[in-house]
Amino acid sequence: MEKVKEVNSYVHFHGAPVKGKILMVASSPSVSKQTNWPIGFWAAELTHPLRVFQEAGYEVELASTEGGKLEMDGYSNPLDESGYSAHDVISLGYMQKTDFNEMLENTKKLTEVDVKIYDAVFLVGGQGPMYTFRGNKDLEQLFVNFYESGKPSAAVCHSTTLLLEAKKSNGELLVKGKTWTGFADAEEEFADQAVGLKIQPYRIEEEARKLQETTFKVAAPFSSYAIQDGNLITGQQQNSGAAAAELVVELLSK
Repeated sequence: MEKVKEVNSYVHFHGAPVKGKILMVASSPSVSKQTNWPIGFWAAELTHPLRVFQEAGYEVELASTEGGKLEMDGYSNPLDESGYSAHDVISLGYMQKTDFNEMLENTKKLTEVDVKIYDAVFLVGGQGPMYTFRGNKDLEQLFVNFYESGKPSAAVCHSTTLLLEAKKSNGELLVKGKTWTGFADAEEEFADQAVGLKIQPYRIEEEARKLQETTFKVAAPFSSYAIQDGNLITGQQQNSGAAAAELVVELLSK
């Protein structure tokens, strides 16, 4: 006799009251000093977690490093002529929605948000964070405030650069004693070879492995990989956003 397998999970229905509010933070537009490309956030790292949060019944607010209008990295746009993200139908779907485009048009500056009204924070990756997140003391403080309040605190891909320096109120690195992930050296190498130049000013995995008393792990390149250690949640790259978001939802439902 074949074994019966059943799958059942909650999906928020139209008109149902929201369960809470999640803050997502993305990079404001910038320019890469390495490539001179215009850079910002990676589309899938916003849209895939956004889908997870909305289906779980959470309202999402988007903030950014400088406030105002956001721009997605060209290679992450499903309509980009490179075709690199042409498979990303989730982002393509959101791009047809008026409320999503309005969300990108007018974001709050991260210093204007009130941590107390949100249940979790989720940092969106992309090429921008390598310049706009690293060393950003306001963002470090925001993330630490969520973390030390015991709220799910998540970062994916290049947004994990924040964790190379973010310190708790006792002066210790937030990642001390933690296991976490972020964009892998092998993935940086693949990207560099694909475009024929060094894209990033440094590599997160390389820098993370210099830190003491922390464990940085990566899985196979471009596989979906996320880690939860306490209320810190990290995802390896753009294919890991939904997995990281699911860990956030799981924590919130406990």
